[in-house]
Parts: sequence; structure tokens; C-alpha cells
Amino acid sequence: MRRPLYKSRLWRIRVSDRRSLLIVVDLIVAVTALILSLYFWADSEKFLGFSSSFIQRRVPPWFFTFPLAWIILLVDLYDVHKAGKWQATIQGIARAVLIGFGLYLALYFYYADPPRSLLPRRGVASFLIIVSLLTLLWRAVYIRIFTAPQFMRRVLIVGGGKAGRALVQVINELWPPPFFLVGIVDDDPQKQGLEIEGFKVLGTRVALGDLLEAHEVTDIIVAISGELHSEMFHNLLVAQERGVEIIRMPKVYEQLLGRVPIRLLEGDWILRAFIDEQRTSSFYEMGKRLLDILGGFVGVLILVACTPLIAIMILIDDGLPIFYSQTRWGKGAQNYTIYKFRTMYRDAEADGMPRWAKEDDQRATRVGRLLRRTHLDELPQFLNVLRGEMSLVGPRAERPELVAHFEKHVPFYRARLLVKPGITGWAQINFGYASTIEETTTKLEYDLYYIKNRSMIMDLVILLRTPSMVLGLRGR
Repeated sequence: MRRPLYKSRLWRIRVSDRRSLLIVVDLIVAVTALILSLYFWADSEKFLGFSSSFIQRRVPPWFFTFPLAWIILLVDLYDVHKAGKWQATIQGIARAVLIGFGLYLALYFYYADPPRSLLPRRGVASFLIIVSLLTLLWRAVYIRIFTAPQFMRRVLIVGGGKAGRALVQVINELWPPPFFLVGIVDDDPQKQGLEIEGFKVLGTRVALGDLLEAHEVTDIIVAISGELHSEMFHNLLVAQERGVEIIRMPKVYEQLLGRVPIRLLEGDWILRAFIDEQRTSSFYEMGKRLLDILGGFVGVLILVACTPLIAIMILIDDGLPIFYSQTRWGKGAQNYTIYKFRTMYRDAEADGMPRWAKEDDQRATRVGRLLRRTHLDELPQFLNVLRGEMSLVGPRAERPELVAHFEKHVPFYRARLLVKPGITGWAQINFGYASTIEETTTKLEYDLYYIKNRSMIMDLVILLRTPSMVLGLRGR
């Protein structure tokens, strides 16, 4: 029996496990910051001291929810690619502090009459300062360690064709790299010794075992889209028996980018992914509908509060009408009427031809551009959510004419009609608007990833990440 390749594999954490590590250590850091903030708060009031008496008299119960709140505020930094960048880390932590401080100020001045001991300034300030500094320190350690080659998984790609080349291109575009790519194996004699996107073809299937030993490989990515040779299959099984992890290229693509590689998939993939493999439970569907109803009611309250001001702005800028309606396709290609605040000039599509939204769209009014950038124009869609035609989370709703057009140019496009369209979604927070066929294809990859992997946790993550997109004014 062959021995395992080497023992240091345990220190090389998978990309998929890094998110869990970030959450666990961030939580430990936040709990530590909570204890330290209580200490400094109590130390300023010597007559009480850091004791159970101090906690009972001075600390409101909600103060102990701060560690969980901090994890929620850092939700954008659980993208492992952002977590590996120092600038993105600083921005994410600063944004979390500002949002937390802003929420505290809003509550502090709103509840001016009740005892302000329920909103302790010293305790909140201590926590925010300590937790931000400790988190910065821990994330600096994380970046230093997990961007170093010696702590990365060592990966060998099997297959240097279209799929393998596409994956290498993805790896080259990511920084920091998700793993250390040692090279490529391919049986094509003409590729031996050549480089594919900067990585050398090291040999054929015959040399696979020796290459694993020589390069201390921890993972093999199979990027063969055609038939797998029986000898290659045997060598892969032997490698797996020796502790090397085997994973197919589409799965790696999904893990790295959060989307599916529809340009590289076989024709029957849609059947396997969405009919054979993916069936959501009735509990998820019930929970999602309940979340839609609750979110829809909150959204309608915001709509009622904002409508007078938005209506006045639209009237002054371009007159009536305030709202506009349009036919869209929902789940199962069912027609429904969508409602929005009007953002374009009247008769902007006088010829009846649908057009893509563009950057600085000339059809948009001055107020319309503001409403689009802040996504306030979409507030009336909460009515569609309450009516069950839309969901809070899902692919962007499209017009029947555009769906028919995209189906001719984008593979698997109709698959996005398997779920209800949403006000926000995985594609919206990761990509935004599309104005070309190429961009539409990329956006569909995000939509299909959501449909394939949708869950209540994923829906909540999307909802939590949406405010940062809105605050970033990334609409068109």
C-alpha cells in the first residue's frame, strides 16, 4: 500500500474552508472586544467595578448582541478574495464601524426621552474602537499567512484544452491567487513542454504519479470536457487513495467566481444540475415566502414614506406620470405587471423596441438618474413581492422581448425562469447591469449559480450585502 504523499497538507486550508475560518476568528475577536469594552467601561466608574453588580445595573441586555452584529456588518469581507486584499479589508472594517456608529446615533437621538443609560456612549465607543483594531490586527495576520505559497493548496490541472485554459485565465485574474498552481498535465504530444497562459505542461497521464510526488500536489482539478481515458481514470483513483483531492473544473469555477461556466458546459448539464441534483425543500419555499411577506410589508412602509418626496421631484423635473408599469416574465414565463417610479423621459421608446439600460443612459431624466443610482425607483416592486409575483431575492425580471432575444444568443438563458424574479439577487450584488451579450452571459452565470445553490442562508447573505451596493450608488 502506498504511503500518503506528505503530512504538511493539514496546514494548507481549502478556499472553501477559509470563509469558515474568517467567521470563527472574527467572532472570537468580537467577543474579546466585548469583554475588554466592559472592562474599560467599568474601570471608568470605580464605585461599581467590573462585577456582576455592574453588569446588572449598567449593561443593557442588547449590548451582548454586539459580536453577532459585528459579524453581520462585516458580511462583505467573507468574500475570500476581498479578505485577501489589505485595501478592501480596511474599507470593509471602516464601513462596518461607520454603519454601526450611524445606527447608534439614530437610536440615541430618537430615544432621547427614555433613560440614556439604555444607550451607553462609553460602552458602545469602547467596543467599536477595540473591535475594529483587533479585527484589523487579525485580518493582517490572515493576509500575511494565507497569501503565502507555503500555506496554499498545491494544485495540478489535468487537461490543457478549452476548459483548462479558461480555468487558468480565471486563476491569473484573481489576486491573491486562491491556490498555488504547479502546472498542467495533458496527453496531447504537441503541448508537451509548452506553456498555457503562463503555466507549463509538465507531462502526460503516464507521468501523473511522479508529478504528484515531485510537486507535493494536494489537489487535482480535472478539466477534461471529452471522454476520460481509462488509464487516466485509474491514475486519478490511485492519486485519490493517496490523499490527493480530485475535483472537476466546473465546481472549482463555481467556488472561485460564484458563478457557473455556461460557455464550457455540456448540453445535458442543465438537466443534471436543475432537475436531477437540485430540488429545494418545502420548508425552504415556505420560509422564503414568509421572508418575502415580512420584507414586502417593510418595503411598502418605506414606499409610503418616500412616495410624496419622490413624486414632487419627478413632477418638478418632468411632470406626470409618477409611476410606470411594464410587462415582465416571472417564474415559468408567466406574464405579470411590474411597477416602478418613472426614471425616463416620456416616449423614450416611442418605436416600441426594448433597449438595454446603459451607463449615463440618455433616456433618463435628471431625477431618474438619481433614483436609479440609489435604486429608489424599484421601491414599488415591493407590491409585486406581496402579491407573490416576485421575491426579495432572485434573478432580475426581464421583458418577454428581451428574453426571446437572449435565448437565441446565450445558452441556458431560459433556466433563470425556474424561480421568481427578485428585487435583489446574487447577480445584482456581484455584477450589476448588463448592456452587451457578453455581459448578459456573465450575469446569467451568477443567476444560475444562485438557482443551483439557493438556500435560506444564501438569501439572507444577499439581503445583508444589498445595502452596501445601494450605498455605493452602483445603479444605472
